[in-house]
Amino acid sequence: MFFTPGGPSSTNALKLRDGRHLVYKEYGVPKNIAKYKVVYVHSLGASRYEFALLTSPAVEELGVYVLSFDRPGYGKSDPNPKQTFKSLALDIEELADQLELGDKFHVLGFSMGAHLVWGCLQYIPQR
Repeated sequence: MFFTPGGPSSTNALKLRDGRHLVYKEYGVPKNIAKYKVVYVHSLGASRYEFALLTSPAVEELGVYVLSFDRPGYGKSDPNPKQTFKSLALDIEELADQLELGDKFHVLGFSMGAHLVWGCLQYIPQR
């Protein structure tokens, strides 16, 4: 994994409004100096660590901050028994708000994660 000295490299959890917890990991440059802020949605059967397989020195060279999280029911994140494309998009929006990513951010999904990016385009396009 490639990290800017003093940049993010930790795994954390946050509590959503409905009481569930999402576990996340940060990659790349610190978000306060990032040119691009990206929320990464992992593939089927993967976790917040999947982005580590995809990262390269270009992440830092381009000034990218990446937030990867365990989707509900994966890894250490609590499941959402009523999960829909919309609920996941709203989870991503709340994650971005609690972590202060700003009004706009990018969403990247790999394999099955790309299907969930559609939910973001559909339900939170303003972000």
